[in-house]
Amino acid sequence: MLVYLIRRLLLMIPTFFGITLLTFLVINMAPGSPIEQKLQAIRFGAAGGGGEGGGRTHETGVNQEVIDALKKQYGFDKPVHVRYMIWLKNIAKLDFGESFTYQEPVTDVIMSKFPVSLQFGITSLLLTYLVCIPLGVKMAMRAGTSYDRALGMFLNFTYALPPLVLGIFLITIFAGKLDWFPIGSLKSDNYDELTFMGQVWDRIHHFILPLICYMIGGFTQISYLMRNSMLEVIKSDYVRTARAKGVSEQKVLYKHALRNALIALVPGIASFFGVFLAGSLIIERMFNLDGMGLLGYQSLLVRDYNVIMGITFISALVLLFGRVFTDIVYVLIDPRIDFK
Repeated sequence: MLVYLIRRLLLMIPTFFGITLLTFLVINMAPGSPIEQKLQAIRFGAAGGGGEGGGRTHETGVNQEVIDALKKQYGFDKPVHVRYMIWLKNIAKLDFGESFTYQEPVTDVIMSKFPVSLQFGITSLLLTYLVCIPLGVKMAMRAGTSYDRALGMFLNFTYALPPLVLGIFLITIFAGKLDWFPIGSLKSDNYDELTFMGQVWDRIHHFILPLICYMIGGFTQISYLMRNSMLEVIKSDYVRTARAKGVSEQKVLYKHALRNALIALVPGIASFFGVFLAGSLIIERMFNLDGMGLLGYQSLLVRDYNVIMGITFISALVLLFGRVFTDIVYVLIDPRIDFK
């Protein structure tokens, strides 16, 4: 296992360079660079100031000296491959540069948005597995019954329901008409004045509606995956043998069958790591949450290259290490698995 982990870690190096290089090239080839947007702002700002001054370019209406100064300021006076090498050199020092939009270090910008996505990512991960695993086991034990069919119809309905529609429904009914839940932030205006338990309840109160939208997508998948995996395992020979030996049904299910059935859920753990960083643009826009999803979308619109590359760097590392973590969980669940 140790040799395999070392090989996987070494393989992460070229994979990481490939992800960052491709992202760097794509965003640099896309139209609407920060320089173009800055020139457009200058041009519109000077539109009301009379005719064009001497020495201005015909295309932009801005002096060439100003354009050259902007290119030097943003680092666009060098070829793209040189800029990528400079970026790698800075990344080695954990220097992500400065955001073109916020005029702050990229690290500070990301860290200010990261807690929102992290809180929802961890909470949705834990709740989804804590609820879906016993739910899937229960469905497998009662497969073919009215309970299994009714719950299956409900799960299929929630899976087909777009988060946007669900979010509008929750906001309209529970936050608007009934006024049961607040929206617009993760805490109340008087949050600092509350007691500790009051702050905890205030957080939960603000969390419930957006958390439902976060969880709804993976809830059905995990439940059905657990159900089908459990159904397959309980039909295995070793389960029938354990029952024939007089082992109690609870011990057969939760000691022998469940452990092997959980193997089918392990690959999904790695995908949840992306939730910690990616966030959800639709949910964050609807509930006015200032998280990573909204930051990434806005950075793409304004071509804030340093922020985009900072998010790409962190996301790539998290997802790559998530894959390694998944392999470790495989071995913990079933020691018979031997990666070579």
